Amino acid sequence: MATYNKRGYKAPKDKEVKDDSVTATAINEKDSATAEVFSTLDRGANVAEDWVAKNQKIIIGLVAAAAIFTIGYLGYQRFIAAPQQEEAANEMFVAQQNFQKAADGVSSDSLYKLSLNGSEGKFGFLKIADEYSGTDAGNLANYYAGIAYLNTGKYTEAIDYLNKFNSDDIVLGALAKGAIGDAYSEKNQPKEALDNYIKAAESNKNDFTTPRFLLKAGKVALTLGNKADALKYFNDIKDNYDASPEAASIDVLIGLAQ
Repeated sequence: MATYNKRGYKAPKDKEVKDDSVTATAINEKDSATAEVFSTLDRGANVAEDWVAKNQKIIIGLVAAAAIFTIGYLGYQRFIAAPQQEEAANEMFVAQQNFQKAADGVSSDSLYKLSLNGSEGKFGFLKIADEYSGTDAGNLANYYAGIAYLNTGKYTEAIDYLNKFNSDDIVLGALAKGAIGDAYSEKNQPKEALDNYIKAAESNKNDFTTPRFLLKAGKVALTLGNKADALKYFNDIKDNYDASPEAASIDVLIGLAQ
């Protein structure tokens, strides 16, 4: 019988058959690797599920505790802290008025005492600092009380209240440290005064409080015989705060320190 090839027909080559075999093998290996990956993931998922099942009570407890804490914190801020802050601010209004009048020189001692102890049915700074210690107003009352005590000659009490005061305000925080230095200076404790003047000058450098307390630090350093330190503080004023009032007579002080 005669044989012939149909038009367009090509007999398969050995290489092509071999390639198909290699490809099939590669696919099988890939499928096997993929299956292994999924199998591993399944095992990992089963382990995780088992752990969750065994520790479900603990997990629920932690989630519940976090939720209670969040709700409690928000509730405290809204229903306790905010009303307390408003109440403390209202209480402090009269005390602040008395303090300001005293600072302006109107019957200073008696008005400072009223600002501390209260008047017109309102609390003074001492009661506000105690009753509202967790509020901004209670914290600020510590500062006012400290300054009032400083101006009425009760320096130990001034130091106690000013040390309770905390502030991120660059001026108020420095003024509080400086006032502690003033109280120690009045108590004839120059080393403690110097330490606090330096803290006040370096806490938040600015054109208002920094030269003021550098000058006080320099003068105390002079009284302690620390001329080198005094000269450093005076030169800092001359070099960096030459437009400040403290720089007006700084050359004379530099001369004393040299």
